[in-house]
Amino acid sequence: MTVATAPARPLRIGPIDLDVPVVLAPMAGITNTAFRRLCREYGAGLYVSEMITSRALVERNESTMRLIRHHESETPRSIQLYGVDPKTIADAVRIIVAEDHADHIDLNFGCPVPKVTRRGGGAALPWKNRLFADIVTQAVKAAGDIPLTVKMRKGIDHDHLTFIEAGRAAEDAGAAAVALHARTAGEYYSGHADWNAIGELKQAVTSIPVLGNGDIWSAEDAVRMMEQTDCDGVVVGRGCLGRPWLFGDLAAAFGAETTPVDATLGFVADAFRRHAELLVEFFDDEDHGCRDVRKHVAWYFKGYPVGGDIRTGLAMASSLQHIDDLLGQLDRGAPYPGADAEGQRGRAGRPKRTSLPDKWLESREIGESTSEMMRGAEIENSGG
Repeated sequence: MTVATAPARPLRIGPIDLDVPVVLAPMAGITNTAFRRLCREYGAGLYVSEMITSRALVERNESTMRLIRHHESETPRSIQLYGVDPKTIADAVRIIVAEDHADHIDLNFGCPVPKVTRRGGGAALPWKNRLFADIVTQAVKAAGDIPLTVKMRKGIDHDHLTFIEAGRAAEDAGAAAVALHARTAGEYYSGHADWNAIGELKQAVTSIPVLGNGDIWSAEDAVRMMEQTDCDGVVVGRGCLGRPWLFGDLAAAFGAETTPVDATLGFVADAFRRHAELLVEFFDDEDHGCRDVRKHVAWYFKGYPVGGDIRTGLAMASSLQHIDDLLGQLDRGAPYPGADAEGQRGRAGRPKRTSLPDKWLESREIGESTSEMMRGAEIENSGG
């Protein structure tokens, strides 16, 4: 594989200096400690946790407290918080700071999932502009010296865009950076990301870094996005599914000294095995770890000559030995399959009407009854 290159462009988020301007996007059920460690082994950048629900953190939900843990090798440590209530989010930030759980905090205003948006959370929330500004302001104050950033979408739909206004509000509130997934909530993960919107946000927000997110499937895509939009860094989500070594390609593309990847089937099999091993360590349970890696099988082996019986076996394996036996049957010398392994992976689907609270779009303000309803958007468990 060839990797496009660009001039080195370090990224500074508050006091955090990143030699490579790359951030791993939070993904529910994916970006746990195991996956973050694996990605970090190949490249460099900032690796963000799964979405953590602020209320669950304040209530010290057991699974949430496990999700905010980082391995000793992880630095800088990054946690993404989600919530709809300024006080609860600020309380969660204070816990993170007081107990030294992270070096960076991100706020999620980009989730398009119906169970969140129908109660006014996620990508629906910036429409209520005063509430959005209040959340960011209080979170920044609670964070103190810890840099706090904001991730958002363009808006609810093309008739209700909020990204410029929200970006400026986050900047005024003291956020250390803003990231834009260049789709509306209604577009979900369909079609093509609107990189022009990232360029517009970069022109509007001038005192803090602007990061771009959407349709980065290769290092070449990341280079093109930064050249086209003049953004300060990229946020990579679905493009690294089953391909954690993408962060090595990205590091090389932005001038870091890395070992070029020859993604033979043997290389991919070793990466898959390492992922399974790290999941077993994370869950402290071999069966649980091997079950969790099953969702990654199709992504890792996309385009490679792996028979259906082996794929099925890997999707049913419950031990590392079983995985080893199946991987041992592969032709490790099979070369990288090129285009068959490239392109989109993960969620896609069609545009859909965003689920919103009743009469949500009629006002930019929040009434007391709406505020009570929105608290239901803070789903009990973290991670999505």
